[in-house]
Amino acid sequence: MVTEAEFRRAEAAGQEYLDGASRAVEAFYLPERRRLCVTLSNGVEMAIPVDLLQGLAGASDADLSDIEITPFGTGLHWDRLDADLLVDGLSKGVFGSRSWMAQAMGRAGGSSRSAAKSAASRENGRKGGRPRKAG
Repeated sequence: MVTEAEFRRAEAAGQEYLDGASRAVEAFYLPERRRLCVTLSNGVEMAIPVDLLQGLAGASDADLSDIEITPFGTGLHWDRLDADLLVDGLSKGVFGSRSWMAQAMGRAGGSSRSAAKSAASRENGRKGGRPRKAG
């Protein structure tokens, strides 16, 4: 059972969080540009390519258009996609969970091309290529 004092402390902590958090007042999907558009309570407007966002990449326009703003405006929810994003994270460039972001960065890094990477690949090829995995 929660005491009255514990409840008041939790309520104060929640209000403190809300006072500092970016909150969505409007969110909509722009199909012609495949962008999620979000307006924050401080007047900031963001337009983010949906294919960069966890759970939204490759989704249909109809599914992407069905956006709910959570009651306090701290999150966005797509019921048909079972996807949720935090508004504060979006405003900081966090487009998914930590593990999802790490995978996305790894894919981008692995597919990048540079003079150094090409030179290392040629040198590795001269040595007989990538070693075979044991096991």
